[in-house]
Amino acid sequence: MTKCEWCGSSNAKETTNNVYWELPDGSRAIEIHNTPCIDCLECGMEYQQEDTINTIENHLLLISIDNVPDSLTFEELMSIKKHLKRNYFDF
Repeated sequence: MTKCEWCGSSNAKETTNNVYWELPDGSRAIEIHNTPCIDCLECGMEYQQEDTINTIENHLLLISIDNVPDSLTFEELMSIKKHLKRNYFDF
């Protein structure tokens, strides 16, 4: 089990859920299925860990978002070819 960042319970587990994410240019939101998350069985909170959030945010900055479908899986999103090697503004 994993420790919940919200309530501190050790009764949390790693799983996946569906999330809506706004594209960096603010033009629209996409639905990302099977996104890694933590599900706390104590307080009921489902959330993405900071590293997952950073992975999604950085990847969206490094790909061409014009052809990103409105709905896709986390794996499909991560498989979209990057146009830049890295986010040079991520310190």
